[in-house]
Parts: sequence; C-alpha cells; structure tokens
Amino acid sequence: MKPLITCLGECLIDFLPFNVEGTSDTFRMCAGGSIFNVAMAVARLGHTDADAAFSCKVADDYFGRFLRAHIEAEHIDTRFLVEQASGQSTLAFVAMEDGSPAFTFYGDGAADTQLSIDEIPSALFDETAILHFGSISLLRGKTPEAVLAVAERLKGKALLSFDPNLRPALVQDEAQYRALLKRIFALADVVKLSDADLAWLNKDYTSEQAIKELLALGSGLVVITRGKHGVIAARAGGPIVEAPSYTVELADAVGAGDTFCAGLLVQLAQHQFITTESLRSIQDDDLQNMLRFAGAAAALNCTQVGANPPQYTEVEEFLRQQAK
Repeated sequence: MKPLITCLGECLIDFLPFNVEGTSDTFRMCAGGSIFNVAMAVARLGHTDADAAFSCKVADDYFGRFLRAHIEAEHIDTRFLVEQASGQSTLAFVAMEDGSPAFTFYGDGAADTQLSIDEIPSALFDETAILHFGSISLLRGKTPEAVLAVAERLKGKALLSFDPNLRPALVQDEAQYRALLKRIFALADVVKLSDADLAWLNKDYTSEQAIKELLALGSGLVVITRGKHGVIAARAGGPIVEAPSYTVELADAVGAGDTFCAGLLVQLAQHQFITTESLRSIQDDDLQNMLRFAGAAAALNCTQVGANPPQYTEVEEFLRQQAK
C-alpha cells in the first residue's frame, strides 16, 4: 500500500494574466492555492510511490464546483474534503513583478477559511503517512486553529511537513503570526522555506544560520530554496547539503515552490523516510538526489503558465538529459 500524503489547507481560484509580463487586463481562471498545488503535484509525481489526498472546506458556489471538479480530475483523494452549502470561494489575482508572481486576495469569510477540527473525517488521522500544511490557511478565519489541531494530533504518528509560503500582505498581527510560526517550526518534522520567506523572518540571517536555528527548535529536516542559487538543506545531526538550480525557458514561477515541496515529499515516501526518526538516517548523497529531483520538478513547472506540475516520468527524463 502506497503512503498517503495528505495536504491540509486552502484551495482557491487563481486569475492569471494572459501575457507573460503580467500587465494584461484579461485573466484566465485556474484552480490554485499553495496547499492544493502541492496535492496536485503529489498526484502527478507520486507515480508508484505515494497517493495524494486533500482536505479543505469548499463552497458550493460556481467557483467551488469548479475547484472540486479540478481536484477530482487530478485523481486526488477527495474523502477529506468538507462541503459548505453556502458561502463563497477565495479568489486571487496574480500579477508579475520583477519576474515573480504577486497575489491580491479576495475572500473574507470564504469557505476555505471556515474549517473546524470537528469537521475533519476520522480517516484522515488513521490513514495519513505525511501531512503537509502551511501558507495562507494559517492566516484567515477559523482554519488556522483546525490545521494546527490536526498537526498536533498527528505529531509522532505521521511525518509533518510545513511550508509557510509567506504572504506578508495578509498578516494582520505580525507578533501573533511570528509566535505561531515559532510554535509550528518546533512541531514540524520537515520545514521548507524560500529565500523570500527567510528575508521576512530575519533579513540578517544566512541560510546556514536559519537551518541551524530551525533544527535546534526541533525540525528533523530543513530545506531552503534560493532560486537561481539552488537549494540548501540539512537534517538533524547532519551536514549542509546543496543542490544546483536548473536553467529552463521561464513562463512564470507560479507554483514552483509548491511543486518543489511535492517532489521532496514524494522522494521521502519513495525511500520510506516517513517517520521523525527515519529522517536522521538519510545519507548525504540520498538527500542531494532528493533535492535534485524536487528542483527539477520545480524547474519544469516554471516552463508552464501557472501551477502546472510535471509528471514523474517527465522529471526522470529531464534529469537524464541534464546528466549528459
């Protein structure tokens, strides 16, 4: 039986500009949200190694029905979805600023912000091998409390993966949010940050300093992505491991970090590193290969408009070509 990677958090509608520069006044509608993107990427990259499940509260409006249809089309396990008969879905308009996506969100009180712990199906707790969470689902409404409660309940039973995927514009109380992040950093087994996340958390930290502090808080594996400068990571008790970036023809970077997360989680599942203790036994070469796979998946996502992760076989072929 393949390990189940459950992604708990937001799904929303991304409105992407039609031109690459991001200056268009016309937009295309796509299913999105960081946590949904990870679930979609796990479903595509999981191959024979992992299954993807997604848990979120989804409205029964036009956009919510669009989202559910998209989730089902990706062959993601929908048993943990919670339906809301009324209400609305979160919308995000995307612009490109200096080559990176900038998001404007609409959806105060939207369904994905109203999840409560008692709505979570019990099977999620029984079947989840890896739980991934983070992003804006920790910033709005009742959902942050539910997400944190699920993670705390699964601590020691499932591998906990966290990507803050920071959206500073949505942070209403910075001190409270920083306290929440510190609490989660101590809870999570796997922490993934981008260099932009790190700059917001502490602009004076180097990647190496951040990794050292996060490992000291209790994380078992910390990964920091640095765009064209590649990725740097370390497990508890192990040395710093680096992997390079890949040069591709860029369409946009929407979903790149989410695809990286999914690639890493699929690799952990493939190698059976799905417990807190097992992370300590990862060999340096194995970790570097996992980072290369995740980085290749993210690079291929960047060749497509919007979050559009590759299939497992596409990543394999890309890595073969890079090795020549």
